[in-house]
Amino acid sequence: MPGEPGAGAAPSWDRVPAARAPEDPPLVGRMGEPLVKVVGGRTAALLEEKLGLRTVGDLLRHYPRDRRRRGQLTDLRSLETDEHVTVLARVASLKSRPMKQKSGFIADVTVTDGAAELRLAFFPRGRGPLALLHRQLAVGATALFSGKVSQYRGVTQLVHPQYELLGAGGRAARDVGPTDALPGTGPAPAPVEPDPGEALAAVDAYVNGVVPIYAAAAGVQSWTVARAVRLVLDGLAPEDVPDPLPAEVVEQHVFPSLHEALRRVHSTEVGAGEEAALERLRYEEAFVLQAELARRRLRTDAETAVPRPPREDGLRAAFDARLPFTLTEGQQRVGEQLAADLARPHPMNRLLQGEVGSGKTVVALRAMLAVVDAGGQAALLAPTEVLAAQHHRTLERMLGDLAGGGTLGAAEGATRVVLLTGSLGARARREAMLAAASGEAGIVVGTHALLEEKVQLAELGLVVVDEQHRFGVEQRDRLRAKASAVPHLLVMTATPIPRTVAMTSFGDLETSVLRELPAGRSPIATHVVPTGKETWVERMFARLREEVDAGHQVYVVCPSIGDEDALASGVDTPEARRTDTTADGRVLTSAVRAELLLRQVPALADVRRALLHGRLAPDDKDAVMQAFSRGEVDVLVSTTVVEVGVDVPEATAMVVLDADRFGISQLHQLRGRVGRGGHPGTCFLVTQLPAGHPGVARLQEVAATTDGFALAQLDVETRGEGDVLGARQSGVRSSLRLLRVVRDVEVIEAARADASRVVAADPDLRHHPALAGAIGELLRPQHEDFLERA
Repeated sequence: MPGEPGAGAAPSWDRVPAARAPEDPPLVGRMGEPLVKVVGGRTAALLEEKLGLRTVGDLLRHYPRDRRRRGQLTDLRSLETDEHVTVLARVASLKSRPMKQKSGFIADVTVTDGAAELRLAFFPRGRGPLALLHRQLAVGATALFSGKVSQYRGVTQLVHPQYELLGAGGRAARDVGPTDALPGTGPAPAPVEPDPGEALAAVDAYVNGVVPIYAAAAGVQSWTVARAVRLVLDGLAPEDVPDPLPAEVVEQHVFPSLHEALRRVHSTEVGAGEEAALERLRYEEAFVLQAELARRRLRTDAETAVPRPPREDGLRAAFDARLPFTLTEGQQRVGEQLAADLARPHPMNRLLQGEVGSGKTVVALRAMLAVVDAGGQAALLAPTEVLAAQHHRTLERMLGDLAGGGTLGAAEGATRVVLLTGSLGARARREAMLAAASGEAGIVVGTHALLEEKVQLAELGLVVVDEQHRFGVEQRDRLRAKASAVPHLLVMTATPIPRTVAMTSFGDLETSVLRELPAGRSPIATHVVPTGKETWVERMFARLREEVDAGHQVYVVCPSIGDEDALASGVDTPEARRTDTTADGRVLTSAVRAELLLRQVPALADVRRALLHGRLAPDDKDAVMQAFSRGEVDVLVSTTVVEVGVDVPEATAMVVLDADRFGISQLHQLRGRVGRGGHPGTCFLVTQLPAGHPGVARLQEVAATTDGFALAQLDVETRGEGDVLGARQSGVRSSLRLLRVVRDVEVIEAARADASRVVAADPDLRHHPALAGAIGELLRPQHEDFLERA
């Protein structure tokens, strides 16, 4: 949390230095200097290849993942299989023996943290290397060990790890200069006879020092990063590090400067003030992001759009009159918000989030019809062809003859709803593009195909983006660019978003929320089913049969596709399983394996089954989904291609196999596919994990509530922001190194308020070039990713 304001007068938010020319590049000082100029070509190449660190700023922002006092050993019980780790441990034993099948030796080293042990396996190729290993890793020696965690016969181990001794004779125990820290940077200096007083001070600093431990990778160890950081910092002056935080913000929160914060966070001294440094750097991340979002909001407010006020005698009014149900209070409230936004001469930018089945489609359709009434067009962008086709059918069904524009029997003033996807035949595609370009189609539904340059729209007035987290910011902006004037924007998501995530990921959008479900939606009962309890599994299959016999349908969802060749043979072979095995040896049930196994379940032997996954051709996927929608398939075995939008009213049960492999919000999204037709829904979360495993506890939490917002909060807490704040959702890659959007609520709120004031006083950041440079760095990876995808 930011510090308390300093004493004295309140900061002046509009106190700025002399203006710089807007065409000048943002100041980045030496932070933008290539590492090759500082640490040498070999080390710079490794840091870039293995860790993506190209500049001085990249390296200094690669903060230690841990800081340990010498003698404070790593908790070896916390290591996870397949993780690349650096641990601080003490040698407990070393045994070696010659190899039987080839020349060389096997050396088994056991290291300990005092409570647990870790096996290290080395393979020295001669007696010389073996003797050196025995000398260096004698019992009692303390060192940093770096490698990938693996399992051998149930024992956790590191195979041939890199290591760095910490003690007399270890390189970390002496003052390391540029030459032996970084090979290839020049000749070694002549040895200098040490001063006795300096030697004592150095020993004291070592004994009482801190070891920063950095995230590393194969080929680049933590100590390599540490030496590079020290080399860079030793040559860095305060004026080399422009501070993105305005002086008044630093003064208000009593923060150290950026230069000082970086020195503290990488320091090897105890009590260097690293907590205050981390607090400042965490706030800075929030401030830079919120400043960019504030600039976007200001730009949107300054843009002009064609007002699209609703008409009392138009298509929307005719649609409302035909609705066979009453809109919920939430749908009415959000509808009024959208109508007010559309009537303004500035573009609407709104996020509509709501539970699965909360009626977002009806709300969006009413907004689209209001735009059509006002002479415009609406485009609905969906992430998959299955979902786009579903939307197209749903809109036509809901509109009835109001969607029959240009055909006999259409209602007066009717429009057309056309579908445009990449898999359309040439003739259908040509007709859809013509209807869109001529304005005959008031509503155009499509996938990424809508973004193609040759697709033109006559009068685009509203862009509706479904499942925004699957699109980049530029992708939605490319569609908006097809309009002659800035169109209105409505972003929808069925994945509930915690408030702080919305502030961080969607801070440039106003937010509307639909919480209540429409009348007729039944609750979904969720049960966790361990595969080890056969009676539970048998009862689950019997329950599925009961649903099928009652005329209902079932989803069976799997984490992967599997080997399709095994399906043709009808045999569950080891080859079919080979690509579906986890690091801990569990065989996952792929969609192909599930189809094979269901054939052997007596209760389901004669049901009509179908298989749906992403490798199918688009026409085949649509045909399977259509057959399921028509009730021609009883059990649909699928991957997560059914996660969003597919609406089958008679689907009342879902089985999620290896459910622990899915995220919390994803499980909530999946189970929302059942119980949509007025019948009670049931979801079975099947897991191979043993009772008491954290993964089982997570599934039980999903089963305990249907509150998607509570589960979204839990999802972020358990998974972190890496998945929530990806480039596709927020327009920002993993730029948040220290900030945690659930934990740091107060930091984000303070930074949002401060950034809004700074940007309001200086929208172009002409007086804050370092902040402009930091924003440019924040967005740089996103732009590169998008250009590659485009």
